[in-house]
Amino acid sequence: MARDRTVQRSGETVDLRARERASDQPCGPGHRNAMALAPEPEGECLREDLKFYFMSPCEKYRARHQVPWKLGLQILKILMVTTQLVRFGLSNQLVVAFKEDTTAAFKHLFLKGYSGTDEDDYSCSVYSQEDVYESIFFAINQYQQLKNLSLGTLGYGENEDHIVGLKICKQHYKKGTMLPSNETLNIDSGVETGCIHLDLQTLSGNPQDWKNSSFFTLEFYRLLQVEISFHLKGIDLQTVQSRELPDCYVFQNRITYDNRAHSGKIKIYFDSDASIEECKVLNISGSTQKNTQYVLVFDAFVILICLASLVLCTRSIILALRLRKRFRHFFLEKYQRRVCDADQWEFINWWYVLVIISDLMTIIGSILKMEIKAKNLTNYDLCGILLGTSTLFVWVGVIRYLGYFQTYNVLILTMQASLPKVLRFCACAGMIYLGYTFCGWIVLGPYHDKFEDLGTVAECLFSLVNGDDMFATFAQIQQKSILVWLFSRLYLYSFISLFIYMILSLFIALITDSYDTIKKYQQNGFPETDLQKFLKEGSNKEERQEEPSASLPHVCCLQRKENDDHWIRFN
Repeated sequence: MARDRTVQRSGETVDLRARERASDQPCGPGHRNAMALAPEPEGECLREDLKFYFMSPCEKYRARHQVPWKLGLQILKILMVTTQLVRFGLSNQLVVAFKEDTTAAFKHLFLKGYSGTDEDDYSCSVYSQEDVYESIFFAINQYQQLKNLSLGTLGYGENEDHIVGLKICKQHYKKGTMLPSNETLNIDSGVETGCIHLDLQTLSGNPQDWKNSSFFTLEFYRLLQVEISFHLKGIDLQTVQSRELPDCYVFQNRITYDNRAHSGKIKIYFDSDASIEECKVLNISGSTQKNTQYVLVFDAFVILICLASLVLCTRSIILALRLRKRFRHFFLEKYQRRVCDADQWEFINWWYVLVIISDLMTIIGSILKMEIKAKNLTNYDLCGILLGTSTLFVWVGVIRYLGYFQTYNVLILTMQASLPKVLRFCACAGMIYLGYTFCGWIVLGPYHDKFEDLGTVAECLFSLVNGDDMFATFAQIQQKSILVWLFSRLYLYSFISLFIYMILSLFIALITDSYDTIKKYQQNGFPETDLQKFLKEGSNKEERQEEPSASLPHVCCLQRKENDDHWIRFN
């Protein structure tokens, strides 16, 4: 009858309503005990496929003589990717060193009285009107005489207005009057900006013609800032010694005289943004061109290795999803209930996902590196992020193979067990940390260099948690205000005591507790899930043991003892 909702199939009656009720029930010990032995050929075939899926590469070789292609490919990829990253890192170091050295040379050339050491986050400062005028005119004169002064391969470049020369802009409040003796100030807070262009032809003439311009008559009581901007071009020749093609640079330089505080001290900032452009004509004799071709071939081989790894790992994930579908269908048909979520997630090998992400990043980064090597692109930063992150993931993926050994598997299982607890604990501790960050920024910011902004405060507090610069942090508090000084002591003592003696200790205790739990499981056995119990149903049958082949390493293919099975968890 339709009301009973029963179906007669293959000699057995299945109650669909009972099956639906059972499928909604969670996994638990009571349901695991209801599982019966399934000697059907379908169940035996599924069990053998599941056992083979959860084997290590060497166990798969012993079982079916399947060569561990993915394992060999991953080892080769580690060597190739690491070599590629080292070569790119050495090349990138030359780029960074050239930028830093050139910026230091610019500061000595264009900043009058530059000592070679920046004052905090600015280059230098001036304190009188005469010093301001001399500093501005000094930078302009140095620019005009650059070719006679510079030791580098520098030349003039066009600015954003396609003019070869200097662009000088000044910002000031709108006109007003100021009488400090009468404590009177009448000024419009609106900001006006005026600019002047000085090309090479103007600079090569009589200097008094442009120095006497009304533009350089500054009213300091309403002056906000003066900015001098100019573009220079240079060629990095040190790469030739490394048998690489040289890079052509465009330096966008800005000298800013900041008077926004109107405190009697004008801070001078020097900023240089270097961008790499393709050299129009390169004619270099020697082995540089041939070496570039070899590097391009090596990068192409890395891309092929990563493509093969990407295909194999993607194929493994697809096969795992199909196997999970078979297991879910069989479980529902045989035991009239669904597979719990924990067992379903066992089929997703997150190491393969990590490898796929790493392969994609390596392929994209290698393509960018080839374009940079051929001087078609110049984005070193993006290429470095991709290659560096992919190499990080590649080496982290080695942990998966270390997990096949008992000692290292303890570390991996402890990390997996403690991670959820640690994340929840950090979320709670982070609220306290943010509270101290905001409090320190507001109260101690005006009196301490390490508390000037939120980012610096967060870094300072994190250093204190790790025991760095404790005495220096206490000692640098300015004693201009007794109340603030007393508050700083209470603030620092309470933070250090709370985070080091309590929160950090609890953080370590969470990891230790997870480690103790894993050790107990290894001694007494891990809690069995439905998937593990299903795999053990056929373990009573006698299985033929094969000796490891001599073609594989002996350490890798050692036979495990039966009492060591509880050390190996699903990968």
